[in-house]
Amino acid sequence: MKKRLLYILLNFIIINLSAQKKTYESDGLISLQTNLSLNNSKGYFLGGRYLPEFKSIHIKDSVTSTTFLGSANFSFSKFLNVSHSENNTSSVKPYRFWFRYIKNNFELRAGLQKIDFGSAILIRPLQWFNQIDPRDPLRLTNGVYGFLIRYYFKDNSNVWFWSLLGNNERRGLDFLNSNKNKPEFGARFQKIIPNGEIAISYHYRKTTFDQLKLINPYQINPEQRIGLDAKWDLGIGLWFEASYIERMKKIGPYSNQGLLLVGSDYTFNIGNGLNLIGEHFINFLGEKNISEESSSISATSISYPISFIGSLNAFYYRQWKNNKNTFAVNYQHNFNKITAYLIATYNPRLNEESFFENEILNTFAGPSFQLLLTYNH
Repeated sequence: MKKRLLYILLNFIIINLSAQKKTYESDGLISLQTNLSLNNSKGYFLGGRYLPEFKSIHIKDSVTSTTFLGSANFSFSKFLNVSHSENNTSSVKPYRFWFRYIKNNFELRAGLQKIDFGSAILIRPLQWFNQIDPRDPLRLTNGVYGFLIRYYFKDNSNVWFWSLLGNNERRGLDFLNSNKNKPEFGARFQKIIPNGEIAISYHYRKTTFDQLKLINPYQINPEQRIGLDAKWDLGIGLWFEASYIERMKKIGPYSNQGLLLVGSDYTFNIGNGLNLIGEHFINFLGEKNISEESSSISATSISYPISFIGSLNAFYYRQWKNNKNTFAVNYQHNFNKITAYLIATYNPRLNEESFFENEILNTFAGPSFQLLLTYNH
């Protein structure tokens, strides 16, 4: 399915890009990462990644343009634990591969792309299509294969339509994978309001087994979800996100799920500006309704620019139901051509509840230290 979609996309690009004014851009990101675990089963991780990117922009007139973007993900990693057993991996995967057509207020984008929307920052009920971890300074995530259409009105309100196929990775707060052979589709309307914006979103997909087939025993289980989010800038930033998920085939308390988050941020006039973000998240579950079970997480983030070349960020998550904590402190320093990140983290153990799913970001359970070096060309 993915190969067929890419073949159709490539032919469409070739046909539509003739006789247009062309510009080309190329750049890339190189990152080297080392991570040391400090728990009882001490482990060591060494990894590298290269994300080259090529962009071709074709301008037909003042309101019409087409863009092709291609990016690959070259990566290698080496794990070493206390027993000196090693696990070495390397891979080459497409990272982004999409074609975009823009005419006036209309936009069409097709291919392997990142789709992201919503108001929340630290915990995201509307993180339906990516795996971005707010603790990751590079904000890397796998993309999804599909089509996205957007139309912008005169007041900058906008409407989205999308259709996806060939995707089976877990995304955001999902605990079930999509069936990659079945299409997904959805829409979103975002309205500009005084001092902010409000939006409603809908998505339909068919899920498949969970990893151990304990939660969802069905090979195909249709699922639909609706989301509502809004944010305001009133001197202090305010926002909320809410999502309701219905699974057509009953799977116990996971048949119906509600996600609710409220958040706020403010930049204090302290030194160079101290930014504080706070969010509270509630997860509701139930077989007949969403009020049968619930759990909650509170999250806080603090960021402070020490100077033009350095900044400090800290994250804290509290899972109230099981009394578990997650910490991360990140110091960023910019050199002439290289950016360095020194990161200290603490994550709950692997067999405890986790609310982040990211196939690109590598972290250990328990306390760990990480050094990340990046170079952009």
